[in-house]
Amino acid sequence: MEDSIRKADILVEAIPYIQAFRGRVIVAKYGGSAIDNPVAMRGILQDVIFLSTVGIRAVLVHGGGPAITRLLEQGGHASQFVDGIRVTTRHTVRLVNRALAQVNDRLVKEIGRLGGQGVGLVPDSGVVVAAPHKRAAELGAVGGVRIVQAAPIRRAFLRHAVPVISPVGIGADGQLYNINADDVASRVAIHMRAEKLVLLTNVRGILRRAGDSASLISTVSINAAQRLVERRVIQSGMIPKVEACIGALHGRVKKTHIIDASIPHALLLEIFTKQGIGTEIVR
Repeated sequence: MEDSIRKADILVEAIPYIQAFRGRVIVAKYGGSAIDNPVAMRGILQDVIFLSTVGIRAVLVHGGGPAITRLLEQGGHASQFVDGIRVTTRHTVRLVNRALAQVNDRLVKEIGRLGGQGVGLVPDSGVVVAAPHKRAAELGAVGGVRIVQAAPIRRAFLRHAVPVISPVGIGADGQLYNINADDVASRVAIHMRAEKLVLLTNVRGILRRAGDSASLISTVSINAAQRLVERRVIQSGMIPKVEACIGALHGRVKKTHIIDASIPHALLLEIFTKQGIGTEIVR
């Protein structure tokens, strides 16, 4: 009985947050090595289903770097990176798209198995219209987001489904472009006028000391985050995540978060508790 009462108390505590965010859009990006952790995946997808069930318009943008690397290796292609960006040729971009389509299908099917409804939005859906990357000469078929077509996302909402978006876009030239999933999530959040952008990763958030979770910075402003990048407190793979958050904030997304996907129900804890569990970047 006491355990049941405790669970009921938790639901009651969530009421103000549900009321505040009901009908609002929350964009979550999930990818990297975290997407290969089945326990973490189940927890994140359960959180996304919960948000959708209580009337919050949840959007899931996914990456899939490990899946891409595996498929490229099977085809005899070595992965090459420039400043953390995967060099992609006109041939390998098709393999990238295939790997991400498989990840997309797996996420949609798992959402269904967990009692929710997901809608896979891959390049043919036309959600992500791409443009060549400014460094296309050295990166190849890598792109940026030119525009986000909101109609397919809104149609998914009308079905009370979770849009699951692959970070591959089609350019005006009809070509496929591999796009950083953090950037896609940021631009989707801007175009959908999202309340929050949440980047789920494999670290606690922004740390003052690398590898020391006790040095977690719970809240940081845009200016302070930029100073941390300049001082190299923020470096490597965390830089594009912070840049994606800052871009979303400049695009009028209200709040952005970087959290650890391996923490059980990380997404709900970050949204429905005052203290949160990761780093919140605010204007």
